[in-house]
Amino acid sequence: MRRGAERYVNEHRDGGASMTVQSVLAKTSLCRTSALGGRWYQCDDCDRLTKRHNSCGDRHCPQCSGGKRQNFSDRASKLILDGVNYYQVVFTLPEVVSTMALANRQEIAELLFHSAWKSLKKTVETEQQYELAALMVLHTWNQKLDAHWHVHALVPGAGPSLSDGGWIKARAPQVDGYEDDRQYLVDAINLRRSFRKIAVAHLQRLRKNDKLKLDGSLAYLQGDEAWEEMIDQLESKEWVSYIEPPPTESSRGEHVVRYLTRYLTGGPISDYRIIAADDHEVTFWAREGRTTGGESLQVPFTLSTSEFIRRWCLHILPKELTKTRQFGGWSNTKAEEYLAKCRASLTDADRSQAGTLDLLSDEVDSVEAEPESTLCCEHCGSESLRLTHEYEKRPWSEIFRRDSKDSPLWYRESQEKDDIRFWDGAMGEGFSEWYAWYLKSGIESARERTAPETAPESNAKAGTRQLQLF
Repeated sequence: MRRGAERYVNEHRDGGASMTVQSVLAKTSLCRTSALGGRWYQCDDCDRLTKRHNSCGDRHCPQCSGGKRQNFSDRASKLILDGVNYYQVVFTLPEVVSTMALANRQEIAELLFHSAWKSLKKTVETEQQYELAALMVLHTWNQKLDAHWHVHALVPGAGPSLSDGGWIKARAPQVDGYEDDRQYLVDAINLRRSFRKIAVAHLQRLRKNDKLKLDGSLAYLQGDEAWEEMIDQLESKEWVSYIEPPPTESSRGEHVVRYLTRYLTGGPISDYRIIAADDHEVTFWAREGRTTGGESLQVPFTLSTSEFIRRWCLHILPKELTKTRQFGGWSNTKAEEYLAKCRASLTDADRSQAGTLDLLSDEVDSVEAEPESTLCCEHCGSESLRLTHEYEKRPWSEIFRRDSKDSPLWYRESQEKDDIRFWDGAMGEGFSEWYAWYLKSGIESARERTAPETAPESNAKAGTRQLQLF
């Protein structure tokens, strides 16, 4: 990101590189650098210093948010009960609707979550007759980083009866009078068609209420005839959703939780998939096609650095958009009562003998651990380190100030150009030039009036401290 951010912003400022996108790129480019402060450790063995700078904390950053993932894993672990099979159910939007999401992120996310939950609830209650719960995580990408909006849902294969409060396990329908003992949640075709029906109705409401932006390549959908033709195509095709049962008898709910946790934050691609990267190209592993056994092939895939960043930026979400949501019995207002009802309904015979679940196993820790958890001297490898200095992370408003030397130069220049366009558009061409002169003159005059002959002792110490770090 650091290599290509400036070039990408310069090439796409007028289409795609919004200030939100630029802000995320600027923050991630400063992640774990001296601009964000940090800690200095002195080695007792070689007496040299090791620096550990603070992370940016942005949810899109591949290096950050291990703590957030761990918190999610801990919360999810409290929903898992022994003796219950858990299924992963994936709901995917068609390509044209995924494309709409690029300009309507909040609206399409609501459509996806709402349609997935409503179809799940309706189908399970109709076919299995038990009270449902679900935990969903939004993903917006495919392996090649294209827009591919879908949700992964963790769903229990049993629950309290809707009629008498007893315990009901999901069972496959009988075939020729014989009980089918395979892993089964609901009829996949019924679920898929219910999802399509609810999603299309939601999409129709969005357009009717004028809540969809249809510009660029989708501008043709502003016409009623083209829109209806698109709706007909959506209703006539099979939508993609699938139900993944526990792969083995020993599989448990935490296996799905681990998968969901891994992609909760950090953007659409992890560092381990990057094969090579320079100023011109990025090559990474991506699944492509299917082998005879049904497994996806991992093949090298190469993009220009600018195109790689453009695709990565497609998946930057608004701050107010929540990627994880709990529904039904697992919703925040119902979870405690629902889990108590489930425990009361489960008999000893229904309980698994596997023991207590442990989501904090080595497999999870290998994904979640922060670099500081294995802190050692970067010069000799010793673990005998002493904290000698600690520098707090300053607010982003201070780091990104126009006169801040820590803010990336391209970001400061981009802010200035955006201001010029805004003021000249609002007040007339040339106003921005006068306004810049006014601000500069006012700041310089204020400094001249308030600058003391000798800096106070506290400020002098603060300045020294800043020089030591930066």
